[in-house]
Amino acid sequence: MKRVILYILTILIVIAFAVFVGYLYIEKLGTTVTNEQEPNIIPTNENQEIVTKQVEIFKGTDRPIAIMIDNHKSAMPHAGLSKAYMIYEIIVEGGETRLMALFKGKDVDKIGPVRSARHYFIDFALENDAIYTHYGWSPQAESDIKSMKINNINGISEKTSDFWRVKEKAAPHNVLTSTSKIYEIAKNKKYRTTSDVNSVLNYVVDEVNLEDLYKTEESEETESNVKNANEIKISYSQSNNVRWTYDEGNKNYIRYSKNIKETEWFEKNDVTSKNIIIEFIKNQTIDEKDRQTMNTTGTKNGYYITNGKYIPILCSKSSRTSKTVYKDTNGNEIKVNDGNTFIQICKEEKNVEIN
Repeated sequence: MKRVILYILTILIVIAFAVFVGYLYIEKLGTTVTNEQEPNIIPTNENQEIVTKQVEIFKGTDRPIAIMIDNHKSAMPHAGLSKAYMIYEIIVEGGETRLMALFKGKDVDKIGPVRSARHYFIDFALENDAIYTHYGWSPQAESDIKSMKINNINGISEKTSDFWRVKEKAAPHNVLTSTSKIYEIAKNKKYRTTSDVNSVLNYVVDEVNLEDLYKTEESEETESNVKNANEIKISYSQSNNVRWTYDEGNKNYIRYSKNIKETEWFEKNDVTSKNIIIEFIKNQTIDEKDRQTMNTTGTKNGYYITNGKYIPILCSKSSRTSKTVYKDTNGNEIKVNDGNTFIQICKEEKNVEIN
């Protein structure tokens, strides 16, 4: 009898142990299955595209091209200005100005009218690491280009298929060229056609609002440096003036020159600018033909204008080849809106009116 009871107890213990082991196995199996499914349940970013903002106006590895543009009334309207990322306007002889338009990463098939070089424009071509392109030169420009070994293209010495005259305008205000022609000539001259040099301007991707950047406490003792810039008037001479009017809808400025609203020669669209920088550099006459010169180095006063507002700035250039650094009155480099920029080099502040 005792033997039977012992036998039954043994069987019960074995059954209980088997049930216990089975329970543990099932629990472990369930946990394993759950853990293996978790990667499919928890979302991941592995397949999501990462979008990175970048400045659009100045990108790519193309070396910039700087082209001298005739700004005589007989040369207007111009071709290609709207496709330049930066344009300098500076006084030349006779109270006229000349433009230097910079192009990068764009195929522009008609640019001009192209005109001759002036030596102080070279300083701004150099700081942009640009291939300096012109049609003729002053004696001072020729001397500097040769002595400084500037990568330049003189259209007078090139084929008429690369720098061609058009019948719609009279000489010397009728020479055109294109970016593809310039790069082709540059390659033949063994010039470098790529560049890793950063822009002169401190472009940013987020919209620059000067009022937000330069907030001041409202009081009778403090006056904000940020002021309205809905209209800008610049007088280079009695016969040569520039006016910019702010287009609030498009957040850019419309250009008028010599009391004429500027439009593109072929496309007919308005010539506009997102940013305007005014820099004050005194010029002086150097010969009997009223040719001008100016000292581009040192620290000059100026204004930065964008989105209907402006601030005073300081423009510093340590040498003819170095970059101009544009800073606010607190000593910080200004942030420039992603868009094209006109740099107006002017003689004196009394010749500029901003409202």
